[in-house]
Amino acid sequence: MAIKDWPEGERPREKLLRRGPGALSDAELLAIFLRTGTPGRSALDLARDLLARYGGLRRLLGAPAGELCRAPGLGPAKYAHLQAALEMARRHLGERLQRGEAFQDPAGVARYLSAQLRDRDREVVACLFLDHRHRLLAYEELFQGTLDGAEVHPREVARRALALNAAAVILAHNHPSGVAEPSAADRALTRRLRDALALVGVRLLDHFVVGDGPPVSLAERGLL
Repeated sequence: MAIKDWPEGERPREKLLRRGPGALSDAELLAIFLRTGTPGRSALDLARDLLARYGGLRRLLGAPAGELCRAPGLGPAKYAHLQAALEMARRHLGERLQRGEAFQDPAGVARYLSAQLRDRDREVVACLFLDHRHRLLAYEELFQGTLDGAEVHPREVARRALALNAAAVILAHNHPSGVAEPSAADRALTRRLRDALALVGVRLLDHFVVGDGPPVSLAERGLL
């Protein structure tokens, strides 16, 4: 039975409008995005199939373009729409940091960094450059490495901070393994960068390590 033939209270779109998006399951949210099914399969059936195939939304959304474009119910057009929606979500998180004081909302910073870095298959080192009120000036990915490391040059971070007239920096990098526990090298890098930035009057506020779960803050661990 097509979704349009379901009782109105059970249709995902009507449910969202009545109760809000938080009330919907992953499959229901994906069904709204898919909009239509295939012969004999509703959009919700396809959504459940896709989530079962990939083991959840995160792996589905991170699947290679060619693979997703061949998946039943998707295709290049829907893949493009999906990527556009994800990018809008990332930019929305960034705009929230620009409007507020980033360091006074560590949970918001963590969500933003997780959205940017969590699903990378190589280690990426990024910086949030902040003004004197700790509002976001720029997010820049400065270094990229391999599966288990990236070489970071504190001098380059300091140079970009000065070029942007930043008063403070938040460092972040991902662990492609998914384990966000800071390594000895991470702790040493934090100290080196803190000292290098201090020489030019810029403060290192935090260093986040991004993995599968919530990002780990070295400042909260007392390692800054």
